[in-house]
Amino acid sequence: MRRLEGKNALITGGSTGIGRATAIRFAEEGASVAINYRSSAREAEITLDGVRDAHKSGPGKGMLVQGDVASEEDVRRIFAEVLTAWGRLDILVNNAGIQAANPSHDVTMDDYDRVLGVNLRGAFLCSREALRHFLDRGGGGVILNNSSVHERIPKPQYASYAASKAGLAALSRTLALEYAGEGIRINMVAPGAIATPINQEWTDNPDREAEVAGHIPMGRTGEPHEIAAVFAFLASDDASYITGQTIYVDGGLTLYPNFRTPWSSGS
Repeated sequence: MRRLEGKNALITGGSTGIGRATAIRFAEEGASVAINYRSSAREAEITLDGVRDAHKSGPGKGMLVQGDVASEEDVRRIFAEVLTAWGRLDILVNNAGIQAANPSHDVTMDDYDRVLGVNLRGAFLCSREALRHFLDRGGGGVILNNSSVHERIPKPQYASYAASKAGLAALSRTLALEYAGEGIRINMVAPGAIATPINQEWTDNPDREAEVAGHIPMGRTGEPHEIAAVFAFLASDDASYITGQTIYVDGGLTLYPNFRTPWSSGS
């Protein structure tokens, strides 16, 4: 299936994890993919190799573009490089994200601001540039934001992360409503516990991973390719009547799993 044939996509934070899986899936679907990364050129090259392998049977292209999405200057340059190379952008995936664990009373403002800067400010800056391009060329476009179940579920010791994802949800719905009449669709994917480098604290520890899986109704953690598949659907014309929505891809984590065992709170 090549639902993204002829489309150009930019994926932020595309060097590892969900970003890498999404870049490769988009390439398999026929899209040309620009892979944004901030620091690890080596990891980004691995993603680019995967994109090129996926393009062997088709005309799609791949490119790397370095930059920090929290920097307005960098974001403008990122878009300028992609548009100079390809002339057009059809899909933006705001995937770049970070988190920092600390008891909230010990969080420094530098750490707090950095998480909000990447996860929320960065998504806005990239969305703004994409919107300007979509409006200028006409014909609509797609913006997809990588959120988290923690836009709904509290995450103690990760206050900045939870706040950034809740803010991203409000931002996405607002932009979706504002630009729906222009043919621009904006949606979110909210992963649950996914085996990616950002979750290395438990992915590298079988006991901890089993503990995490124990909270999930489906009894297992997720894989990046399972998130990428949902991004591919939302980017395609198969999702042409969907905007302003969050798709939770979490194995049932948002279903209040502690209520799996029936109990009565009284009559």
